[in-house]
Parts: sequence; C-alpha cells; structure tokens
Amino acid sequence: MERERKSLTGESLSGSRYFEYRLNTALKTALETHFVARILLSPPHVTDLDRQALLEAFDSNWIAPTGPAVAGFEADITARTGVADAAALSSGTAGLHLALLVAGVARGDEVIVPTATFVATANAVTYTGATPRFVDSESASWNLDPDLLGEDLAAQARRGRLPAAVISVDLYGHCADYDRIEAACAEFEVPLIVDAAEALGATYRGRPAGSMGFAGVFSFNGNKILTTSGGGMLVSNDAAIVERVRFLSTQAREPELHYEHREIGFNYRMSNLLGALGRSQLDQLDDRIGARQIVEQRYRDQLADIAGVGFLPRPDYGTPNHWLTVITIDADAYGLSSDELIAKLDADDIEARPAWKPMHQQPVFAGLPCRGGAVADEIFATGVCLPSGSALTERDQQRVIATIRSHHG
Repeated sequence: MERERKSLTGESLSGSRYFEYRLNTALKTALETHFVARILLSPPHVTDLDRQALLEAFDSNWIAPTGPAVAGFEADITARTGVADAAALSSGTAGLHLALLVAGVARGDEVIVPTATFVATANAVTYTGATPRFVDSESASWNLDPDLLGEDLAAQARRGRLPAAVISVDLYGHCADYDRIEAACAEFEVPLIVDAAEALGATYRGRPAGSMGFAGVFSFNGNKILTTSGGGMLVSNDAAIVERVRFLSTQAREPELHYEHREIGFNYRMSNLLGALGRSQLDQLDDRIGARQIVEQRYRDQLADIAGVGFLPRPDYGTPNHWLTVITIDADAYGLSSDELIAKLDADDIEARPAWKPMHQQPVFAGLPCRGGAVADEIFATGVCLPSGSALTERDQQRVIATIRSHHG
C-alpha cells in the first residue's frame, strides 16, 4: 500500500494529499484523453529533428532576429524555388506588405485582389493606404479568374487609372493559371505579386509556386504545410527587390555605426530560432506533401460515391501541395448543408471549416468594387475544409469519413 501512496516522482503522500494527487491525475488523464481524441484541421507536424534543430540554435545563443539559421533558411528556400534571393520575415502578411511597398503601391492607389482568399491578402493592401479591388475566381481552379482580371485591367485603363499592382493567390495549395495572369499584367505593365502562403512545394507547369511575378510570399503559420510557428518568406527573381525588403524589415537602418534612419522601416525580420525550425521543416517538406496527398486521395476514393459531395477541382497545369482537402456539399442531394455537416463533424470532435468567405462579403470591405463574385460565393456556400494534417492517422481519417457517410441522405 505504501508504494501506491507515492507520486510519479517518488514523493511519499498520505491522507488528503494522496487523495488530491489521485484526483488531479484522474482529471489530467481525462482532459488529455479528450484533447487527443479531437481531430484537428491542420495541426503543426513537428518531430525530434525539429526539436534538435531548435536546441542547437538555442545553444548557439543566436536568439534575436537574424543569424546563421535565418541566412541558411533563406538559401534553402532560394534553392527550392529557383529564385534569385529570399528574405525571411515575421509573417506572410509582412511579406505582402513589403512587396506592395517595394512595388511602389501608395496611399490612394488601387490593388486587384482575388475575392476568394484569407483576409490577410486584402489587409496588407490597406496597410499601404491603397484600396483593394476584388475579382472573382474561375470555377476550374477556384483561383483568380484571368479573363475577369483582363477585363478589369482594360476597364481601368480606359478610365485612365490602372491599379498599382495585382495580387494573385494560390488557394489551398493549388497554383493559379499564371500564363494567362502574367500575360494580362504584362499587357498593362502592372506588377504581379504572388500570395503563395498556402502553396509551398506546389508547381505551375514545372515552375515552383511563388517564383512568378514581381515577388512571391509564403506563410509558415502553425497550420501550414511547413511551420515555424509564425513567420513568412518573400522571394523574388530580382535580388535587388529582396535586398530592399531586408532593409525595410530591419527598421530601415542605414549602414552606420550608430543608428541612422532616413525613412520609415518595420520590425519584420524572422528570428534565428524560427529560421532553424524552418530549415528542419523544409528538409521534410516532400514527406509532408506525400502524406497529405495520401490523405486527399483517401477522401476522394471513399467519398466519391456519395451524392452531393464534390471536390476542389484539380487543374491539369500543375501539381498541388495538398495543403487542405476541400469538398463541396450540394445540400439537396446530400441531405445537409455545408454548415450543418460542419456542425455534425464538430459534435463528433472533428474540426472542419467553411471555405474562405469572399472579401466582397466581409463587413470591413463593404462597398468596395468586385468584378463578378458568384463563383466565390458558391465556394463559400458549399465548401468544407476537412482535416488534412500530414500526421493524420488512417484511423482518425476513417472517423471523419464515417461521420460524413453517416449523415448522407
């Protein structure tokens, strides 16, 4: 009996303290069981390799922004994407903001933004004092519609007020149709910025995501296929653009012994610890893509026969990174709406999300121009993002599939 009255650390316990210890242990076990049981949408996938990389950076005492791991991460991303240079930053949003500034976007300008995107894309435009102009998606990829983009650019040219930039978005890890988008931007001499936040590792006609246009931007947020917990990267085929971004991201400090500043800068640089984690994660990127591809294909194979269930289209011009699997729900055929299915999944301890709510529907951007919008509206009304993490087990995925099948009809 005495052996039972010891804590896990070997501390002897008796009376009320022993009872309290057993109660706390039982509560802790119950809580851990509950949280482990919940299937998350796209949780971070970290390994002992990542832990070791962080510890090595920590032990080196390179903690503050910049450092050898940051420089190494930039070099690794440059090699992976085939661009001239890269700048590691505190977030993908910071990368978009700096890309717009370096492209010359200023207060009073307009910037074309896909309406089907996460709000950060449009928010970055407002940071410069410019205003977003929204353009609808094409149904073939859910990305920026090149035809509508061309129409909008032509219309703005006729009124003598072209946008200062165009931002495209590689939605859910699928590249937009860049041959057509780049041609439209080139015709009107408008710089193209690529928001590839969700698409690291994807390709367009053999070209790596993010390597198109004036500059590309990646996000390494906690839910992305590669995570540094927070962080982002700007890449460009013009090394001078990246050098300017590095300068602005470090408070625009001039190369003087003292602190000299001749223009406004930003505290947007990535820390060395996050750079170390990024390098380790990048080494495992192909494994992460492969794991998510298996997850997506299993959904496609086992949900294809259910009436009312469709999938995000797969354009034949590139390869996705399979960041998130997104299905569509025809409520009449399936028997539930997309929101009702999400609620059923949540009741079974499964996290699912609607597709991105279009920017033209967001209250913060009410009244701003949008060319088209029906495709993005339909995606939002019917789209459901399913658990897609690279560490998702087949057993847990079968729970998701079983819930979707059980509520059909």
